[in-house]
Amino acid sequence: MRMMKITGAALVLMSSTAIVHADNVEVLHWWTSGGEAAALNVLKGDLEGQGVGWTDMPVAGGGGSDAMTVLRARVTAGDPPTAVQMLGFSIQDWAAEGALANLNGLAEEQGWADVVPAALQQFSTFEGNWVSAPVNVHSTNWVWANSAIMAELGLEQPGSWDEFVAAMEAAEAAGYTALAHGGQAWQDATIFDSMVMGVGGPDFYQAAMVDLDPEALGSEQMVEAFQRMETLRGFVDDNFSGRDWNLASAMVANGEALFQIMGDWAKGEFIAAGQTAGEEFQCFRVPGTEGTVTFNSDQFAMFNVTDDASMASQMAMASAVMSPEFQVAFNTVKGSVPARTDISDAEFDACGQLGMAQLADAAANGGLFGSMAHGHANNPSVQNAMYDVITAHFNGEFDAATAAEEMVTAVELAM
Repeated sequence: MRMMKITGAALVLMSSTAIVHADNVEVLHWWTSGGEAAALNVLKGDLEGQGVGWTDMPVAGGGGSDAMTVLRARVTAGDPPTAVQMLGFSIQDWAAEGALANLNGLAEEQGWADVVPAALQQFSTFEGNWVSAPVNVHSTNWVWANSAIMAELGLEQPGSWDEFVAAMEAAEAAGYTALAHGGQAWQDATIFDSMVMGVGGPDFYQAAMVDLDPEALGSEQMVEAFQRMETLRGFVDDNFSGRDWNLASAMVANGEALFQIMGDWAKGEFIAAGQTAGEEFQCFRVPGTEGTVTFNSDQFAMFNVTDDASMASQMAMASAVMSPEFQVAFNTVKGSVPARTDISDAEFDACGQLGMAQLADAAANGGLFGSMAHGHANNPSVQNAMYDVITAHFNGEFDAATAAEEMVTAVELAM
């Protein structure tokens, strides 16, 4: 039974004789911070304008692991949500189980293959079939900085690791928290992505984080990446353990902390606080990672449902997510950049324009890499094994050399 979207209406043609009205979508997601909620409201409003209802199913937790636990329970009980926010290899795993709806009809009609970068299509499709609609592209190797503190201390944007460390030393000496951070496994891993890239560059990141080469995982370069994590650990405040990422962003926005290393969803928090890129806050790549982009892409996967109204609602939602108008409206609020390559940067702020330009450059020059921390470099088993080692090391359970050895063992057992 072929489904085709009728442009401008929440109607889906299910056959040559029957028209089914879209009804309601139940959406499982982990967008619960202020900036994330504001961005999600853009999608809710778009669908409501088409007459499609929205049943919200938020599960707090920036990394999405808690949401995936809830999802597994729902699917096991035979009651999957109609749409689920997903990342990277999790999409592929669910597709391999045969749990996801086929979006080929809509994708072909709207030409998704022509406007979605190949690096994203790797996760949006499974065995040649579209199974999810990409909302955005987030890049993770960003530093967010408080402009007032930088001006007070006479700091310029650091261009090297040594300059980055020197800036944090200056902030600490002046009584500020040098690095705002939340001690959660996915946040530790987000920073670690940039340390690996900064130490060894693209070839090393590919070998270690993507190819899982044991020589790379246990190398002196990996030891140095862990040593840099030790340096960063020395600049966080005593209350970092368990802190949510958006609270760390607030520390920078409120003038309590100089820097935060976090993906560009952090920008949504600054925007929600009424701040402007290039004025109250600044953005730049983690020193040493310039010219490369580690990315993740929020996507909405549609689970298999049996009733026509639910299927129609899924198609209406997927169509809304992929519309150029929505991609602009959503990403200017979320902090990310569009998943489509055919969109102007005119409505984006300074950080958004920089992100779009750098993403295009990285994609053209072989500098675009899926983020290990956010499920775009390897499957969840390997990702979680790396999480365990990174966080144990960050919390002082072993030194850098031992951490590299543990990384080799953990990945071997997870593969």
